[in-house]
Amino acid sequence: MPEKALDLFGPLSSIKGIGPSKNDILIENGINNIYDLLNYFPRKYLDRSTITPIANIKNNSQANLVGKIEAAGLVKGRKRQFFKAILADKSGMVTLTWFNGAKYLSKSIKIGDHLAVSGKVEFYNKLQIIHPEYDRLNDEDDPLNSGIITPLYPISGTLRKSRMDSLFFRKSIRNTYSELGEISDFFGIQFRKKYNIISQNDALRQIHFPDSNELLQKAINRLKFNEHFFFQLLMLSRRALNKKLPSKSLKKTGIQTKMIYNNINFNLTNAQKHSIKEINDDLSKPYAMNRLLQGDVGSGKTIIAILAASIAVSNNCQVAIMAPTEILANQHYKSFRKLADHAQMSCAQLIGGMPAGDRKKLLSGIENGKVNIVVGTHALIQNDIIFNSLGLVIVDEQHRFGVNQRSLLVQKGLNPHLLMMTATPIPRTLAITYHGDMDLSIIDELPKDRIPIVTKTVNKERLDNIYSFMVDEIKSGRQCIIVYPLVEESEKSDLTAAIEMHDYLSQNIFKEMKVGLLHGRLSKDDKDAIMTDFSNNKINILISTTVIEVGIDVPNATVMLIEHAERFGLTQLHQLRGRVGRGNKKSYCILVQRNFTESSKKRLQIMESTNDGFIISDEDLKLRGPGEFFGIKQSGFLNFKIANIVTDGALINKARDAANKLLNNDINTLPSRNKRVYNELINLYGEKLENAIT
Repeated sequence: MPEKALDLFGPLSSIKGIGPSKNDILIENGINNIYDLLNYFPRKYLDRSTITPIANIKNNSQANLVGKIEAAGLVKGRKRQFFKAILADKSGMVTLTWFNGAKYLSKSIKIGDHLAVSGKVEFYNKLQIIHPEYDRLNDEDDPLNSGIITPLYPISGTLRKSRMDSLFFRKSIRNTYSELGEISDFFGIQFRKKYNIISQNDALRQIHFPDSNELLQKAINRLKFNEHFFFQLLMLSRRALNKKLPSKSLKKTGIQTKMIYNNINFNLTNAQKHSIKEINDDLSKPYAMNRLLQGDVGSGKTIIAILAASIAVSNNCQVAIMAPTEILANQHYKSFRKLADHAQMSCAQLIGGMPAGDRKKLLSGIENGKVNIVVGTHALIQNDIIFNSLGLVIVDEQHRFGVNQRSLLVQKGLNPHLLMMTATPIPRTLAITYHGDMDLSIIDELPKDRIPIVTKTVNKERLDNIYSFMVDEIKSGRQCIIVYPLVEESEKSDLTAAIEMHDYLSQNIFKEMKVGLLHGRLSKDDKDAIMTDFSNNKINILISTTVIEVGIDVPNATVMLIEHAERFGLTQLHQLRGRVGRGNKKSYCILVQRNFTESSKKRLQIMESTNDGFIISDEDLKLRGPGEFFGIKQSGFLNFKIANIVTDGALINKARDAANKLLNNDINTLPSRNKRVYNELINLYGEKLENAIT
């Protein structure tokens, strides 16, 4: 070991081979110090088992190759130049072709270069690889010659332009380790034994220079554990801080709650009973509830929300319910109003575009406390809305609102209790990752009288038969819904498609029927009129854009036909399907597939095989990944470099258990109990933790 070891958080310039210009480019790419460099993990590895001899490559297969460039140069095409190179190993040769960045590549790739190449093998007159990924190797880096496992790093943008490739990172990290002492650990020996993880020092060395695949897997496991652990620690810290926010204890269960129970004409499921008990327990405590209620389409979240609202009103508190769309807000208002009238609670609706006089009267009623329950859209957060005694905030489809919007509504009371709801079932490990700062109630049980929806995938040739079936359903007194998505991204919007098909179907196929059209650009009054007519069976067939994904509850609707079903994700298809089957009649969801791919076929087969939203969301997560699953709301939410919330379920549970025991519900004493862990938490998530307590 050197006389003076490098400082783990010291500058990159202290590493041999990193001068000022390289230092600046590394900082530009988020690598600010030695610690960041060691935490810049390889994207993949080369070893003997992953490399294909060139002679063995096959058309339409993915291949990892290692060889030398025997020839390279620009080739003049009909429209522009492209770059070609010949890669050779002991078994044969293959052509590499790049159409983009030809000039740059002609300067970067030279005859004699030793490269690792990855890409899809395709046949164009001969076998070749178009736009392969490549990494520069030394002779000693070749696993075939050396037997070592060679790391390949993520290289793009300014890194690639500056020839700071995998070879550069391997050299820089090797130089770092030649002068770096042992890296201290966040966790003690007993902790590591308990959770079966190797030391931080060994993990970082093995991730960059693995001695074996077994040790590499242990390194990956430890570094994944780190990321899950500190994120869970953040979420649990925020949760612990939330539980210190003083709020009014809503212990009283008054006449309002009893009257609602007396006026519902069905039995609550066990899952519903369990959820309302959890909510009731939370409301009775002297700190603010922060709970997420998640359940499948039709599982009965609304009645839970109404019962929670009645408890708040029984304790002389007001309730605000915020929904993402006017359609859904209107649906909630009708549901709440129906039972509120029986339970001696005043319920009002606040949305944009109200007549000035009506709005003024309503705002006065909210301010003086005469209005108990207010249902609305984001219009609820406007500055001129003043509550008299806001005690409970309910946010539906909470993922459609930003953190700031929810916060603005909560700020209209003195730390009111918060109940958030979602009809998107979320796998448990995903829920505790994204929503670990909230308590979780899950309704994973549908009402016992609910008849499973029959789901079938058809091609366009069978549409005439489907239309005939829909006519028969309508003649039997039922109703149908047809949904149109985007038809051609560059040519038609979903609105245009819906309008055109409404005209065609109403004039040709369903001439004897009343056909309605619903889309997002209609005025509120027009939407309300159409929805009222559909609810009252004055419209037989409703043609709509995806605006109906949430908010339509018509028990008489028994057929949902979804056009271009292959364009939807599983979760969205399931949400749409949930618009039918809400009554006691057998219902059908018809998925019209017009573009046939392996991935779309798989998605639609999953839809046919199950009505369980939790299974569907799990599959959707595997197919689309968490980013698309949650949308842009969570952009930048996770600092994960190596962890995977889709596949790391067991590790997430282990990390959460460890974080929970270490935190012990008290973030304030953590610095004195484990300063290293606390400092790393602040280093990673200081701002997010601070936001939770401001």
